[in-house]
Amino acid sequence: MSSGDPASESKQGQQRIIAETPYAVLRNRNYLFYLIGRLIASFGQQMLTVAVGWELYERTHSAMALGMVGLTQMIPMLLFTLPAGHLADTANRKHIIMSMTLVTACASLGLTLTSIFETHVFWIYACLFIVGAARTFMWPSSSSFLPQLVPREQFAKAVTWNSGSFQLSSVAGPAIGGAVLALTKKAYVIFAFDTFAVLTCFTLISFIRYQRNETQREPMTVQRLLAGFHFVFENRVILGIITLDMFAVLLGGATALLPVYAKDILHVGPSGLGLLQAALPAGSLLCALILAHRRPLEKAGRALLWSVAGFGLATIVFGLSELFWLSFAMLFVCGATDNISVVVRHTLVQLLTPDEKRGRVSAVNSLFIGTSNELGGFESGSVAQLFGPVASVVSGGIGTVLVVVAIAWFWPEIRKYGRLGGAGV
Repeated sequence: MSSGDPASESKQGQQRIIAETPYAVLRNRNYLFYLIGRLIASFGQQMLTVAVGWELYERTHSAMALGMVGLTQMIPMLLFTLPAGHLADTANRKHIIMSMTLVTACASLGLTLTSIFETHVFWIYACLFIVGAARTFMWPSSSSFLPQLVPREQFAKAVTWNSGSFQLSSVAGPAIGGAVLALTKKAYVIFAFDTFAVLTCFTLISFIRYQRNETQREPMTVQRLLAGFHFVFENRVILGIITLDMFAVLLGGATALLPVYAKDILHVGPSGLGLLQAALPAGSLLCALILAHRRPLEKAGRALLWSVAGFGLATIVFGLSELFWLSFAMLFVCGATDNISVVVRHTLVQLLTPDEKRGRVSAVNSLFIGTSNELGGFESGSVAQLFGPVASVVSGGIGTVLVVVAIAWFWPEIRKYGRLGGAGV
């Protein structure tokens, strides 16, 4: 109902317009420190990933040694995700983020020393396990921390800028890491830089002014650990979007087979492989910039469904393509549509969850998506081994489209969901 005060209504309208401008959220001091810190740390981590693979293969000349990297970082996710979610809901989230950032810095320093003194590769895996454990504890706290830094109406923009910064690091980080390795031939240079980057992130996060209402400490019981699962299964919208993303990631794992496509189908060699690997994050980055410069999605549910369907269709075309630039374009489209899905999913999961459960729900979300990433690569490789890479990619794309149809049918609430960041339906 109108207040009847034209001046008041005009002022509220101006505030609303300002809140929806692309850069309004960047004027938020706390969020800006958070965004820059995350960007710097992400650059370091992307460079580190390149250096770890190079160091391990140089020392062992074993593909199995490279495969163990993913397993080493997946184990702590399975072990610690639920306790991490509980901790995020019962302790100070900023303190958890800062503590785990310091742990990550110590692990990066350990990798630096391991590389300098060429100690046994066991210590590389030990450091990677510590990094994986720290990330597992950091993720629920970080995800549930962000809604406390920005107003609700700016949260979707904040998620969009976060996604864009991550994709920027995904494009530039490996390229810079590869260039540094080519110049120095020393992985410890990158490990040392990552240590510095993580400590810089720690410093910036420490500048954030954050006062959370104290919550009563709860004992870590099975019932409380599973509270996130209970909430997800009781909230149909959250359950639907997590299920959609999980199966899309599981079935649409074309990236796992990029080396096969580059060598045997597109015949473009290592340089072409690098371009193909950059296409996905480049598409995501461009999409993030577009989303940041437009109004919040008015029909977020439909946008989510169409974006995942577009991801599946682009995957099918990529699987059938024998032309390099068509394949590159389809991967670019996959990245762009995936970014829409990420922004909508992350925004809705956080805004539809009460603050006292955000940590545990974020933990459930990360568990489903993280494990489906790993299993998706395994699924793609297994089907490719049995039926060939084209059959693997195309069937995955078809499966993704069918999942979208099923989700739209069984969860009509998603189709009807309205403005992103608004009241919903």
